[in-house]
Amino acid sequence: MYQFFAPDIAITSCLPEEESQHCVQVLRAQIGDKIQITDGRGSLYTAEITNPHRHHCEVRIVSEEHPEPLHEGHIHIAIAPTKNIDRIEWMIEKCTEIGVDEITPLLCRFSERKNINHDRLQRIMIAAAKQSLKVTYPVINELTPFNDFIAQNHHADKFIAHCADGYDANPNKFALQNCLTPGHAMVILIGPEGDFSEQEIADALKAGYKPVSLGKARLRTETAGLVAGMVAVLAGEKRDLHRGNSGSNPSQQR
Repeated sequence: MYQFFAPDIAITSCLPEEESQHCVQVLRAQIGDKIQITDGRGSLYTAEITNPHRHHCEVRIVSEEHPEPLHEGHIHIAIAPTKNIDRIEWMIEKCTEIGVDEITPLLCRFSERKNINHDRLQRIMIAAAKQSLKVTYPVINELTPFNDFIAQNHHADKFIAHCADGYDANPNKFALQNCLTPGHAMVILIGPEGDFSEQEIADALKAGYKPVSLGKARLRTETAGLVAGMVAVLAGEKRDLHRGNSGSNPSQQR
């Protein structure tokens, strides 16, 4: 069953214009057809079409579900957009698919890109969320100066992935996967192509961010963002993975 996105569906009982057009003109939905709708905040509705209008398709909500989150904790990736915006758009698409909860574009000292089209990033996120059948959509924040971001009171475990001392030369830098606590909210900072400045790293450490490594391989910015997100998601899924998909004893699994 095709899934539509309507953030105000519980109030309006009507699909937004773009979703209405796709439902009625592309999929040829008729009165009485059943569709699934999410508000992007964790609710999944089964609805019946009552007025298949191409600009404001009206529905009657039949049932409402609240599926369990895919992972525990809130995963927030704060990352400097790349000079080639296609790369950061790709990262947002993939981070949406794997279940990252929040993404903040950062404006850093060595950022080569000083602006973003927030509306476009939002559209890319929504398309990826719909295609991967998410019911909870990530928050995509506006471009935020680095110092403003680290000054915010994030109630989370805070990490910075920098390569100023190489990936494994610094004995105080631990592998990200060994620093995560399942169920905890977390913020992970990823720098631009030129990495964070020495001052930014010092300021982040002073603000309580812990330096972490994403492995020995040299990663591009957008790859580092995706790797950090995947490591965090898997840490949040750890309890379910240990139980096995059916919840039975792992020794009974093939």
